[in-house]
Amino acid sequence: MVDKLTLSDAEWRKRLTPEEYDVLRKHGTERPGSGCFLGTKDPGTYVCAGCGNPLFKSGVKFESGTGWPSFTQPITPDAVTEYRDTSYGMVRIEVRCGRCDGHLGHVFPDGPPPTGLRYCMNSVAMKHVKEGQPIELVKA
Repeated sequence: MVDKLTLSDAEWRKRLTPEEYDVLRKHGTERPGSGCFLGTKDPGTYVCAGCGNPLFKSGVKFESGTGWPSFTQPITPDAVTEYRDTSYGMVRIEVRCGRCDGHLGHVFPDGPPPTGLRYCMNSVAMKHVKEGQPIELVKA
């Protein structure tokens, strides 16, 4: 079970860059093709930019051609939470960090095996921790 991190809006504004705040706390989206993790293949773990929660291993990352980094599955079932999103006249499944509830992106049923899922994430919502480096959770 993931220990939850709950902060005030003012505290999030102090801790995050304006771009991170827009995506993680206001459910924004970076422009397609603009994210720093789009073409990366470095071994390691992608963690939440807001709280450090481990989200995805680099080995499940794939090129989806959508303009956002995509993954087939989260690192653990409770690493992320999923919510029905009906914004913009569409029905999608929103993906949030299981620890701080920060918006990460959406999941779609058009990914490759073994899951058939495409976790389409915003680069700005994540940080990459190189293989062998310690993962540090942000404290309240």
